[in-house]
Amino acid sequence: QVQLVESGGGLVQAGGSLRLSCAASGSMFSINVMRWHRQAPGKQRELVATITSGGSTNYSDFVKGRFTISRDNAKNTVYLRMNSLKPEDTAVYYCNLGVWTTMRLYEDYWGQGTQVTVSS
Repeated sequence: QVQLVESGGGLVQAGGSLRLSCAASGSMFSINVMRWHRQAPGKQRELVATITSGGSTNYSDFVKGRFTISRDNAKNTVYLRMNSLKPEDTAVYYCNLGVWTTMRLYEDYWGQGTQVTVSS
């Protein structure tokens, strides 16, 4: 079993910055893709950013140039640096990891979510 612990959310003024972290622990062989999603009240969950095991990144248009996803494989942790935050970035942010287990099964795990609130 794999556990994900997110941290770093909070309240920030528009134009400000936050860094989210998501640390994985438990029985893992390796972590493949790591993603951040978000869900605003009354809206569907949407993909924010992706980073592969090789370090390739991809961003949704609404965060390009403002957010940066990164990973520390030694710490089994994925980060999301968020700059130039806007009120419309307000949402619960979730990390999502694709994990190869020690039993060589590919499993999908989600964090508990961390609230990001951007005031105008």
